[in-house]
Amino acid sequence: MRIPATILGAALLIPSLSAAAAAAGAPKNGGTLTYAVTAEAPSTDCHAITTYAAVHVLAPHYSLLLKVDQDNYPKLKPDVAESWTVSPDGLTYIFKIRPGVFFHDGTPLTSKDVKATFDRLRAPPPGIVSIRKALFADIASIDAPDPSAVVMKLKAPDASFLSTLALPYNCLYSADRLAADADFPAKTVMGSGPFVFVEHRAGSHWIGKRFDKYWEKGKPHLDGFRAVFVKSSAVVTALQGGQIQAEFRSISPGERTQLQGALKDRITIQEAPWVCKIDLLFNTESKPFDNPKVRQALSMVIDRWAGSDALSKITIVKPVGGPLLPGSPLALTNDELSALPGYGRDPEKSRAEAKRLLAEAGLADLKFKLVNRNVNHPFTPVGVYVIDQWKRIGVTAEHQQLDVSQQKATIANGQYQVALDAFCADSDDPKPLLLPYLSKERSPRNMTRSRNPELDALYDKFKASTDDRERAALAVALQRRIITDANSVPVIWYSRLVAHVSSMKGWKIIPTHFANQDLADVWLDN
Repeated sequence: MRIPATILGAALLIPSLSAAAAAAGAPKNGGTLTYAVTAEAPSTDCHAITTYAAVHVLAPHYSLLLKVDQDNYPKLKPDVAESWTVSPDGLTYIFKIRPGVFFHDGTPLTSKDVKATFDRLRAPPPGIVSIRKALFADIASIDAPDPSAVVMKLKAPDASFLSTLALPYNCLYSADRLAADADFPAKTVMGSGPFVFVEHRAGSHWIGKRFDKYWEKGKPHLDGFRAVFVKSSAVVTALQGGQIQAEFRSISPGERTQLQGALKDRITIQEAPWVCKIDLLFNTESKPFDNPKVRQALSMVIDRWAGSDALSKITIVKPVGGPLLPGSPLALTNDELSALPGYGRDPEKSRAEAKRLLAEAGLADLKFKLVNRNVNHPFTPVGVYVIDQWKRIGVTAEHQQLDVSQQKATIANGQYQVALDAFCADSDDPKPLLLPYLSKERSPRNMTRSRNPELDALYDKFKASTDDRERAALAVALQRRIITDANSVPVIWYSRLVAHVSSMKGWKIIPTHFANQDLADVWLDN
């Protein structure tokens, strides 16, 4: 019997908080939140970047059309869009734009700004990068018939469309500023969010102050924020020493133990699943990995269940899952996963089958390099574990760990045979999570150089379906096909642990470190 996925999702997506995080009390105004960011963004243009380091400093300065509701994740709630309606055929979306929203330069935000923003996202001018352009390809037209209304028409129904609009990188820009300079967001931080940009000193800090004309009455609660750029290895020391009050990406299990031991009830740890996973990638244009039997064998022999138990004790991974976030409404259940290659519960049986497949391919003594990142959490321990699993069937892999930029370039250029890489999505919506598995002509996220017209067709049907039962069946078919083809296969999913001082209130963890970072609800109980 298939357990209803909505029940599984509800059970798994409820964050785990220590007692201090749930403390009641009316929000207090004032104070400056100081938090760590362990990287710096290459640009200030939300539309052009993918790194969390950007959204953790930019989100407080910008509004979105609609955004995730931290209290009812994964539901959405209004931001600049006060309300919206969808036509019965799923092709027309009408958004009512909230009155009284102002940019930080004092000009009002109206429908023309929303139109200009999403036109830039779906059809950027020459020289402008819109990294998520493919997600907006189904928009046929955007109109602003009056200052308080935006009408978006689609070429085909898209059940994920609202979630796509709520992605945290869809910062709303001033139409007038864009008309004067299409590249202005890369030069000037000027939005309509709860905090006004004050200062950025590279390698040091980023400062924002309260926007007194923010549309939501009584918010933000903070006088301002200060993001300090530090190495990840310095986060725990900074928390213990009181130099910072939070770090919003994640700490490791060992760091959690260290902080709780040192700070007791003065530190709060929030835990949740994470829309990040480590994928095993095969270059399907490189022999022998063009052979599906070889790919299946190398995936099949990895005992993911034992790996979860062992690795979760030392690094930031835990859930076993397929292409969709474990426990989310359309993800395969554990029972369904267990019937697929690489997810069986009998490791000896899986090893015997893997040996048989390699023997059929004439590769009893297979050797290759495994390209990985030279980053400890979670890349090094996951790589060591996978190599050890292969060793048990006589496969030898040399662990080639490269710095992040070199590793990414090596994979993107196809200069590898087998690799481990992380894929983190802006949300747990299936559409962006499935992009890496589409044919290389369809998706810039495809790093295996594979072609799969049948999978592409399934994806298109899934994306257009608005029938819940049909979508669920198509999601199962897609995930089974992805795992069986084994061009790119999930090894294990991340587990998110966020540490902050217990006096910081109003922030709740969700399964993505990209969203929910505008700090509008955060307050300090000092």
